[in-house]
Amino acid sequence: MGIIMDGKKIAEGIRTELSEKIKKIEMEKKVKPTLATIIVEGDEASASYVKNKEKVCLQTGLGSVTYELKKDTKEEELIEIIKELNSREDIHGIIVQVPLPKQINENKIASLIDYRKDVDCFNPENAGRLFRGEKCLMPCTPKGIIRLMKEYGIEISGKKAAVVGRSNIVGKPAAIMLLNNNATVVLCHSKTSDLKSQLIDCDIIVSAVGKPMLITADMVKEGAVVIDAGTTMVDGKLKGDVDFENVLKKASYITPVPGGVGSMTTTMLIENVLEAFNNYE
Repeated sequence: MGIIMDGKKIAEGIRTELSEKIKKIEMEKKVKPTLATIIVEGDEASASYVKNKEKVCLQTGLGSVTYELKKDTKEEELIEIIKELNSREDIHGIIVQVPLPKQINENKIASLIDYRKDVDCFNPENAGRLFRGEKCLMPCTPKGIIRLMKEYGIEISGKKAAVVGRSNIVGKPAAIMLLNNNATVVLCHSKTSDLKSQLIDCDIIVSAVGKPMLITADMVKEGAVVIDAGTTMVDGKLKGDVDFENVLKKASYITPVPGGVGSMTTTMLIENVLEAFNNYE
């Protein structure tokens, strides 16, 4: 029986530290570090994440402004909002929640966010720095995954790791960050012909697909570390990618959904806004 990684508890400890830093900035500089979030309606998991993010901002004292746009919002409208936020001195971090509706080009939007305010590594400037192993504002979910493993003393260097899912926000950067921590990494996706054969000898498995019950116990070797970063709303409840109850019997460490990676993601977002604030100063 594996250890359930309590991302919520670890995140709360980090948030306490961040809250103190925010108070100090407000007292000394008379400025409230502030995050602007843009969400276009249509994705339940995204809406849930933004709701949690707003709670965490309130809890830590971080300023928060949310732009909720209609599903039929034109690309030009979103571009105008980003340009305005880029130029505002009272906004220190910008996040555009994905997925975006089909009329909006995600790559175009990503390139328009000021890389100094790009707190989820959406801009190609930050993505390029991440790829090269240089200092940058790291993507929140992969950053949270690495931090959570380190908090539990899990060795990454020299281990074989698999990342399932190749999104620009989680899958690809998670693979790069594991590689930067000296893991040997295999990146799996929807065209991977035999997923089980790729996963069965891995020491670390990170799944970020958004497909419930994708990772089953027969795919996981005894003692593997299993990180579930998938989120799907099923009958009003948040579900991960992993068959949690059965995989728990084989894994050495496993994250639950909710209560695992999600709490770390929102916490890393707050940390990134403070980093962006300090970079801007």
